[in-house]
Amino acid sequence: MSKILIIEDEAAIRRVLKKIISEENDTYQVEEAEDGLVGIAMISKSDFDLVLCDIKMPKMDGVEVLEKIKKLKPEIPVVMISGHGDLDTAVNTMRLGAFDYISKPPDLNRLLNTVRNALDKKELVVENKLLKKKVSKKYEMIGESDAISHIKAMIEKVAPTDARVFITGPNGTGKELVAHWIHEKSERTKGPMIEVNCAAIPSELIESELFGHKKGSFTGANKDRAGKFEAANGGTIFLDEIGDMSLSAQAKVLRALQENKISRVGSDKDIKVDVRVVAATNKDLKKEISKGNFREDLYHRLAVILIHVPALNDRREDIPLLINFFAKQIANEQGTIEKSFSDKAIKLLQNYDWTGNIRELRNVVERLIILGEKEVSENDVKLFASK
Repeated sequence: MSKILIIEDEAAIRRVLKKIISEENDTYQVEEAEDGLVGIAMISKSDFDLVLCDIKMPKMDGVEVLEKIKKLKPEIPVVMISGHGDLDTAVNTMRLGAFDYISKPPDLNRLLNTVRNALDKKELVVENKLLKKKVSKKYEMIGESDAISHIKAMIEKVAPTDARVFITGPNGTGKELVAHWIHEKSERTKGPMIEVNCAAIPSELIESELFGHKKGSFTGANKDRAGKFEAANGGTIFLDEIGDMSLSAQAKVLRALQENKISRVGSDKDIKVDVRVVAATNKDLKKEISKGNFREDLYHRLAVILIHVPALNDRREDIPLLINFFAKQIANEQGTIEKSFSDKAIKLLQNYDWTGNIRELRNVVERLIILGEKEVSENDVKLFASK
């Protein structure tokens, strides 16, 4: 069922338009508004798939209505209805975001084609929005605790922007999931998501890894090589464990953030990059700054939005959901029948001290599934969970 709203101050034209559109397809539900103020009130209270709006009306003209719709519900296509003298204005409304315009008196075929095309576009826009809201199962965040709900709400607000995000939290809590979710819900989702574990790269190689190098710039540099910042162009770079990055590399990252430029090791040539930076650490960077191990100016550049991922012990109410999620995931990976966990087994796992956080919980769930019976019992947990 497609809901269509006609905003037109002339009752006769409203009736004609409604009759033509309603008879074209019995799934079209057509409603009327006699002026722009009434139309905007209806759009505020209800969802429409298409709006047809006259240009010249009392109280609020069609251009104002179009501008308000684009602010209220930008996904709704708006077709402008123009009289002979309104043609220039109708063309200008296309620049303001109108889908199309039709002239009075309306040509039947043109009107119906425009309606069909506009509804098709609306459907595509909605599908695209739904796809963006769906995050890859690989990076799904599981939990309904206040802390996780807050993180999800933050991501919904932050992801569509280009704001830099700084993620903190202990090891194994899922900081990389937050980073991936931000990327997948952003406008950069079609671009690359490049991960760099700063703690895993030797300090003497981190600059080459991030910014690339010129042939002969150091021993072993046998050819020119692009770095991670170049690879992430148009997308997102995730600098995990950034607290372990060398001070010289920090200076180059700071320049990349300030100027959107990098230079390869051994080169004076600047390369422009369009990269969103998301960083994470398990360290207290305020302490690292006071010790002289981390640049304060870089911290303030990175920490535009702060997201803290809590330890699993601080969100125990999410453990049953995580156990069920991991049980399904492991069964799919191994091609085996999914095993259930008894209530007592889940309760026991909820009371464990999870020093390794979610990573440790997943390992324990996998161990119990492999070694336990069809239903993992309280005794199974006592036998195998602590081994």
